[in-house]
Amino acid sequence: MKTIDELLAEGVSGKRVFVRADLNVPLDGTAITDDGRIRAVLPTVKALAGAGARVVVASHLGRPKGAPDPAFSLAPAAARLGELLGAEVAFATDTVGESARAAVAGLGGGDVAVLENLRFNAGETSKDDAERGAFADELASLADLYVGDGFGAVHRKHASVYDLPARLPHAAGYLIAAEVAVLKKLTEDVGRPYVVVLGGAKVSDKLAVIDSLLGKADRLLIGGGMAYTFLKAKGHEVGISLLQEDQIPAVKEYMERAEKNGVELVLPVDVLAAGEFPDLKTKAPAEYITVDADGIPADKEGLDIGPRTRELYASKIADAATVFWNGPLGVFEHPDYAGGTRAIAQALVDSKAFTVVGGGDSAAAVRTLGFDENAFGHISTGGGASLEYLEGKTLPGLAALED
Repeated sequence: MKTIDELLAEGVSGKRVFVRADLNVPLDGTAITDDGRIRAVLPTVKALAGAGARVVVASHLGRPKGAPDPAFSLAPAAARLGELLGAEVAFATDTVGESARAAVAGLGGGDVAVLENLRFNAGETSKDDAERGAFADELASLADLYVGDGFGAVHRKHASVYDLPARLPHAAGYLIAAEVAVLKKLTEDVGRPYVVVLGGAKVSDKLAVIDSLLGKADRLLIGGGMAYTFLKAKGHEVGISLLQEDQIPAVKEYMERAEKNGVELVLPVDVLAAGEFPDLKTKAPAEYITVDADGIPADKEGLDIGPRTRELYASKIADAATVFWNGPLGVFEHPDYAGGTRAIAQALVDSKAFTVVGGGDSAAAVRTLGFDENAFGHISTGGGASLEYLEGKTLPGLAALED
């Protein structure tokens, strides 16, 4: 995989460099609630602009349906990028149309432009190779070189991620290089004990990575909504908690394999349970009870791990050499149910291990809860991409950069 440093050494002054970034930031209206992904691409953009390149930044945001949708405009992200760069950033109001061509044509050496949401064009995500390729051809006409730096999208076979690098000389940006180096540490010559903390809503989203980790990790700590399917598989009452009954056979099989392989699979021993889901907009105080994890009342749902589980999980992390964490342990967006996620983050901070926060909601939680990002070994920008890498899958965006 060619690096951006090699590209810079060859000279990029005056050249149009297409940077496929990941500016898929969470928005509240037009306000960005977490700019971590924008900050993550800054080193690459600054290096190219500093070397005199004409930088064209492109990304997706959300899931528009192949047509323009103002709710998913990248305009707020472009404005924030300009603020962080301390320089004016041109914004094209389309992807490959008149505005995009004018914005790119207007760039001087060291200037930066951002294209509108790539997913406003159906060709970006099309499963038809010809349609995707046609869009990639149009994107290629806007650039001389390609730099892949949108790690959060490398597991997608999309035009700007997979097809475009084949049409231009290409290299990996600093973010992708860093992400891959970290993931190699989690899959090759891992420091032990190796502890994996998995949370999030659905166990079905994590089955493949659990399957893979049963042969690699020393301990698996399970939390979040997915924990209730595990508890149910053990025969426990879970009330009205989030439950995927169709996954119970697979979960039972994984628990048996964990025991057979000597992998310690740890489940919550107590939870915070309530009769209704909290109001995440007003964040009004919630009424809940703390109950043993094997006795959740029939009319209540578990919304966070309890205090004894927090202590238990922290103790399981304390002696680790490597920790990977993906997925919040409860409904962290509400202050009454953020304690479990906060406890895990604090345990990682207190640990002497090499710690990796695996992107997505867990990365957002770390920032939302006020933790210093530098206190962790690495905070990934791509939850789905990280998980698929750990599963052993070939990621299209990385494969395209390796050619």
